Amino acid sequence: MDVGQDRSRLSPSGAAQATLNVRWPTRAQALLETSLTLCIDHLHAPLRACLTQYAQQLFGQAERTHHYGDQQKLFTLRERILVDQSMLEQRFITQLTRSFDQVDAPAARAAEGAGPTWHQLQLGTRGDGRHGGVLYELGYRMAVLIGAPPLEGEALPLGPHALAQAFHHASLPLELPLEHQVQLLRSFDRAVIHSLANLYAAVNAHLLQDGILPQLRSAPLPRHLSRPAPTAGEVETAHRAESAPSEPIEVLESLRNLLAQHRASAGTRVVASASDRAASTDELQTALGALQQHLGQVTDRASRELRSAARLREELLVQLNVGKSPGAPQTQLTGEQGDTVELVAMLFEQLGKQLQGGGSANGLLGNLQLPVLRMAVADRGFFEEPQHPARQLLDTVTSAANEWLDGSDDDATRLLASKLEHLVTRAAEEPPSNGLYAMLLTDIEHHLALLNRKAKTAERRHIEAAQGRERLDAARARAGELMAQRFAQSAPRGLLRALLDRAWSDVLALTLLRHGEDSDAFGEQLAITDQLLGRLPMGDRAQLQQDVEAGLQQIGMHTEEAIQVAQRLLGVTPTGDDAHQPSTTDLALRLKQHQRLGEAPGAESAPAPAVAPAKPADPHVERLLRHLRQLPFGTWFEFDGVAGGVVTRRKLAWYSPMSGRCLLVTRRGQRSNETTLLELAQDLAHGRAREAPPQRGSLLDRAWRSLTGTLRQPSPTATAEFHR
Repeated sequence: MDVGQDRSRLSPSGAAQATLNVRWPTRAQALLETSLTLCIDHLHAPLRACLTQYAQQLFGQAERTHHYGDQQKLFTLRERILVDQSMLEQRFITQLTRSFDQVDAPAARAAEGAGPTWHQLQLGTRGDGRHGGVLYELGYRMAVLIGAPPLEGEALPLGPHALAQAFHHASLPLELPLEHQVQLLRSFDRAVIHSLANLYAAVNAHLLQDGILPQLRSAPLPRHLSRPAPTAGEVETAHRAESAPSEPIEVLESLRNLLAQHRASAGTRVVASASDRAASTDELQTALGALQQHLGQVTDRASRELRSAARLREELLVQLNVGKSPGAPQTQLTGEQGDTVELVAMLFEQLGKQLQGGGSANGLLGNLQLPVLRMAVADRGFFEEPQHPARQLLDTVTSAANEWLDGSDDDATRLLASKLEHLVTRAAEEPPSNGLYAMLLTDIEHHLALLNRKAKTAERRHIEAAQGRERLDAARARAGELMAQRFAQSAPRGLLRALLDRAWSDVLALTLLRHGEDSDAFGEQLAITDQLLGRLPMGDRAQLQQDVEAGLQQIGMHTEEAIQVAQRLLGVTPTGDDAHQPSTTDLALRLKQHQRLGEAPGAESAPAPAVAPAKPADPHVERLLRHLRQLPFGTWFEFDGVAGGVVTRRKLAWYSPMSGRCLLVTRRGQRSNETTLLELAQDLAHGRAREAPPQRGSLLDRAWRSLTGTLRQPSPTATAEFHR
């Protein structure tokens, strides 16, 4: 059967038997096809998890970037991954099927495309080391089927090398940049390569059941996988890709070593009784669940506080030994369990320090402490994998609460608070698992993506409005200059002066905006102005009256009122229904009360014309003003609240080099108080505001760095004991 046919689509267990090109004896053919089917069934969920994790990473990177263009590229790339997910899976299974079809000709298979990259080789080598024993048996048994030497490395079609290469070829149509290719391969390693033990065990068991090398046992001789040495360029590129995303975070063993050194510097001693017994993982999970249930019953969820390491340890020991008589051997935490409890408690303490003091964020953090601790106890990957679902959920929830729950009482805030509370409740009530946290993470990320899109739309609307106002003020200023030149030669009075000052100057400004100063349309409006002032002879009065009426209607004047003003100016006697006209005084009064173009309803006067801002007298303010003019849009500032109120954060979304006006917006893209760059510089100079320093990494990354920094610092001398 042709490998290009859609007969091996990734699907859950129960998919149809995969088929290969017939080239081996019937028994070998059937066993190879069954092995391929087992691969298809097993790899469906891990591959989906790989792509989901990678999409979540792109979302997190887009959230943390401060450059709008880079953010849009990351969001676009994420959408491409999600849209092309099924096609990528199909390409991957096609490559996998080809590997099985060419299992007896690895050289020909390698020649079909580009050779493996240094990153793929690293990934395959780590996978070989992780699954070495079972791969040894599998390589021998599959070799027996095709009458070949033992299969290893790239020659083994379901080995880590072959799977990594198949996935790389399947992802090539995405045209990812190099660092994103490496990032995607890392996700493949975490989600797929780590999960292969069950697949290899199932394939080995099936071959063994069919009598293939029943006496074979895992005792492999040292092997040397054929691997070309990386070039200098590959090594440099690999180093750059490895270091690009973020600084590495210490794994559990390194953190435990630091914790031990920290205790030693503090004079803390570990005391373990010989008669005590160590708690099993199940016992610890049961104790954590009981403690979590107890706290949910006796503690107000909205005000639940973070628990220190000592308090958590004490409460867990009570739960582990509940119901035991005083003289009975006590159940204690193992060294790793105790260290895990202490490290998670310290991590949450550092996270609490990173928050901006919002009650909602602190409450959610307190509610997540025990669920995350249960996950960390169950899975060491919580400490070792930056993209672990529980870590990502913890980071996303705390960041969302910290940034979005600003104390406002609108519908969006209430909806997000309810969403986060529901999510945290599910994490607390359901058994901890990567699948649960990944599902909750996807849910909240979707909601946050909607909030971000709304915020960007609102911000863009305010920027466009501010830019439009700036252009209008510039046009109005130019129209005022031209009008002033004419008034200097022949100053009008009465109704004509009111018309030119309050209405016709807006007609000139609007025409200038739409067509430009050198356009015929603007020249015609200036000619009408000169005719009204008597600088040019009036030609066709009827046509002039129509032009004046049309101009006034363009700036929002009602048709009837425009006709009355034009007739009165040109001395036209009304007839019929128009015979009863308001007086000249009434018309002049109406013009003075007329809402100017671009003026807010109820405003007393039109916006100030665009003029160059005055130079500040204070040299320090002047230096700050120059600095502000060099800042990119998107820079954040912190403003002190009135009378010691809560500090607020505002983003500099736009400013005008011409007038000095600037637009500050909230996290939701809503416009803040109107100000200028000069006023902002004065606030900075007097300490009422400050430029928010750029944050390195996410909220959780900063907490990890603070935790490791704290552990590396010598503690004040204090002798203490605790029970393990």
